[in-house]
Amino acid sequence: MIKVTLVGRGNVSSHLAHAFRLAENVELVAVLDSRKELHPKSLSTSDVCIIVVSDDAIKTVGKYFAKSQCLVVHTSGSIALTALPKGIRRGVFYPLQTFTKNQDVDFKGIPLCIEAENKKDLGIMSTLASTISNKVIEINSEQRKSLHIAAIFVNNFTNHLYYIGQQLCEENKIPFELLSPLIQETVKKIGALSPYEAQTGPARRKDAGIFESHMSHLKKEDYKKIYAVLTESIQNTYGKKL
Repeated sequence: MIKVTLVGRGNVSSHLAHAFRLAENVELVAVLDSRKELHPKSLSTSDVCIIVVSDDAIKTVGKYFAKSQCLVVHTSGSIALTALPKGIRRGVFYPLQTFTKNQDVDFKGIPLCIEAENKKDLGIMSTLASTISNKVIEINSEQRKSLHIAAIFVNNFTNHLYYIGQQLCEENKIPFELLSPLIQETVKKIGALSPYEAQTGPARRKDAGIFESHMSHLKKEDYKKIYAVLTESIQNTYGKKL
């Protein structure tokens, strides 16, 4: 039985707490408020303490664990393991997924990226991660940062493009739902083709007329800049200029 304490009460923490409560051989000792409930006694009864706070707060919260005997890990995609205090058992427990309040996720399919400074602690983290996920992978801090950046491109930036698409539809009294099959097919293709192979569209076809027409049609300068930058990136990728 691995005893776990979560420090932080945001979206990621709530999802982890739910997953650990359902897991076998895991006891969720506590979910603590990182601003109010951190004191030596509250942190001394667990095998693993998982800091689940914003990236900017990791170092500050980590100071409470300077004399801790438990394995202390954070869940950030871009913050190095060394952000935690020296001299303690430290690691990283990074779930590669987007988490939204009141939106259920299946942890079994979520990659859990782990890192530790010795084989024993890595083994503990691997065992713990395997209780909630079928995809556990060991990567170092530099690899994890690159993975996080890649995740921002494919998730956060892509979602913002969905937002722009939605705005363009609403401004022209078009149901955004009409784009749903296209979005689903785009995601589906990535399962069969590489993103490089799956690319289509005017920039890929070297269609200068469509590019100029769309740039004239767009009213917001921000949208024009994004359209132009992405078009140029696609051109550079495939060695074509409009």
